[in-house]
Amino acid sequence: MNKIKLWALLLCFVFSNVANAQCEIKNRILADGSMMYYFEPAVFYTTKSKSLKINIVTDKEHYFVALQPTPFPDKKIGKKIKDDLIIHLADKNTYKLAHYDTQYRRNDSIMQVLYLIDDKDLNAFSNYEAVSAQINMEGTEFVRSYNFKLHKKAISEQLKCFLKEEEK
Repeated sequence: MNKIKLWALLLCFVFSNVANAQCEIKNRILADGSMMYYFEPAVFYTTKSKSLKINIVTDKEHYFVALQPTPFPDKKIGKKIKDDLIIHLADKNTYKLAHYDTQYRRNDSIMQVLYLIDDKDLNAFSNYEAVSAQINMEGTEFVRSYNFKLHKKAISEQLKCFLKEEEK
């Protein structure tokens, strides 16, 4: 009987650590002195010619979907990206996220485009997995479409972590 209790306790410990590891929130201070909180980007789409990583970023006031497309246009052309992101969730609805910022990081080896999640859509984004997205990639092909195959739940899981953290 003691062995069963010990195993149950061990399993509870292991599963609680796995759950906490999924909510590993990172942060960095921006040039203007503000703090941004984020998760490591998850790969949502990948082929030989293009890929897309996505993560959630927040300043604790607003929530953003951050896209890291590959390949991406050079900085001069990429800064012209101003169109909104169209994203489809598993609730069969289409959401339009307003373009917020286009950033080049790590000596311009990574391009990240931030899109603002409307407060009224937070519930949908935290409860439904992402299915697909369309983005106008200025300077490359006109509109890139991605049908997500990998880590579809990453947006909702990351958003839930942030919202759970806020409740504390």
